[in-house]
Amino acid sequence: MPTRTPAGPAITPRTEREPGVMGRTHDQVSERRCSRSPRRLAPRLLIGSLLAVFMVFFVLPVLWLVLAATKTDQQLVHGSPLSFGSWHTLRANWDALTAFQDNAIMQWLGNSTLYAVISLAITLCVAVPAGYALAMTEFRGRHTLLVSTLVVMLMPTATLVVPLFLEINAVHLIGTMWSIILPYSFYPFGVYLTYIYFTTAVPNDLLAAARMDGCSEFGVFRHIALPLATPVIALVGFFSFVANWTNYFLPYVMLPESDQMPIQVGVGSLLSNVPSFNPAVGTTAIERPQLALATLIAITPVLVVFLFAQRFLVSGMLAGATKE
Repeated sequence: MPTRTPAGPAITPRTEREPGVMGRTHDQVSERRCSRSPRRLAPRLLIGSLLAVFMVFFVLPVLWLVLAATKTDQQLVHGSPLSFGSWHTLRANWDALTAFQDNAIMQWLGNSTLYAVISLAITLCVAVPAGYALAMTEFRGRHTLLVSTLVVMLMPTATLVVPLFLEINAVHLIGTMWSIILPYSFYPFGVYLTYIYFTTAVPNDLLAAARMDGCSEFGVFRHIALPLATPVIALVGFFSFVANWTNYFLPYVMLPESDQMPIQVGVGSLLSNVPSFNPAVGTTAIERPQLALATLIAITPVLVVFLFAQRFLVSGMLAGATKE
């Protein structure tokens, strides 16, 4: 029965309340949680299994490559794939690799650095203003230029090698570093990324206010748009650096001399000097563990750049995802 307090209305005991959310017993809540758990657990198990498969698929080859550099050729062929060799063998492989053609691996590494850095500088000086102009200004032929940029961006690189060779040969630059730097300095994908960023992420009202204050178009770009474009500049720079560093076909065609080769073409020449892959080689110039070590050297700069620039890369990829 309800009870009355001296100074208030009747208070109904807790056991006489209507059943509701707060009135459920502990057994009812536990039963409902148990009925939901299998339905929630199955998708999580499926997603976890897929992630584990992809991790094994991508991580195991890289792990094998790292461990291969610590082994002899016999250990690499007959030993356990994921076993560690020795630090002494790693040092011996390094000495043999640097002794090939009088330390050619370091020459190739320096060439790649030179080509990639100069191309990157020209790319940023060209792609960012071009993307800004396509996004923020109206001029005759703007749509045609944008479509042409998209078409060139979608074309495979191999289809452009012959036209580029004819153009570079016409200006007598074959066999020089400019035959590699100039074609990759004009980066259509970078122009398109910058165009998308300025179209979606930079407010037009802010730029219009700067123009009303008397700022010139170049001043608006330099003092307003360029500081806001730091994420996309980092993104364009990273993709350009990776494209220049991994460029193989164009240097292979343009550069006839070994001392001009970038690291990617150099690793290809090492491959042709491994007797296991090229039986025509008379003496054992390079063994497979040394080739694995050269591959690790070739990919290390890209990995280092990615680790230092990943914060800017994430912000650049998310830039423009929402428009305020």
